[in-house]
Amino acid sequence: MADLDAIHQQLNRFRDERNWRQFHTLKDLIISLNLEASELLELTQWKSDDDLRRLTSDPHFHDQLRDECADVLLYLLLITSESGIDLLQAAEDKIRKNAEKYTVEASYGSSAKYTQLKQQSRERED
Repeated sequence: MADLDAIHQQLNRFRDERNWRQFHTLKDLIISLNLEASELLELTQWKSDDDLRRLTSDPHFHDQLRDECADVLLYLLLITSESGIDLLQAAEDKIRKNAEKYTVEASYGSSAKYTQLKQQSRERED
């Protein structure tokens, strides 16, 4: 697996060789990320979970999925670079925050949002 920093450097070289940094404002990068995420979402449109499970073994679909995931990652790297965010540290911090919000005891086997889990916990206490 390639190192995230190496990918980021390669992406910056690609961008700079084309003089595209001028177009990469934070706003435009965030818009682009969402457009790419929408293309990822589009791959699931009108498909059931079973359809998607079958499609992941289809080489053409797999390539489309792979490309859209890569596009999302690349825009995310550009956003974090533009805004001075250490993506790996932010991810570790977010996992820790989520572990506090979604304790194993309260959330095991549940898809409820943490606010709903808190409410359920309060109701059990009363």
